[in-house]
Amino acid sequence: QVQLVESGGGLVQPGGSLRLSCAASGSIFSINAMGWYRQAAGKQRELVAQKIYAGDTNYADSVKGRFTISRDNAKNTVYLQMNNLKPEDTAVYYCSAEDVLTTADLLHPDDYWGPGTQVTVSS
Repeated sequence: QVQLVESGGGLVQPGGSLRLSCAASGSIFSINAMGWYRQAAGKQRELVAQKIYAGDTNYADSVKGRFTISRDNAKNTVYLQMNNLKPEDTAVYYCSAEDVLTTADLLHPDDYWGPGTQVTVSS
């Protein structure tokens, strides 16, 4: 089994910064993609940023130039540096680990999610 633990959410004023962290643990053999999604009240969950093991990075248009995703493959950890935060960034942020192979099953990749961390941008 694989567990994801997030940290770093909280309340910040508009224009402020936060850094989210997410560590994956368990019987992990490999993780293809790690990333962050968010879900605001009354809205669907959306991709914020994603980093593929080989290096490709994807960002939502709404966060380009403000958010930076980084990944430490050796530690199975992903970070999201969020700068110039806006009220519309308020949401629950979920860490994802996608196409994960475990030592118990090297044939069938699976996806895992963290429990979510609240980010509130308000004055």
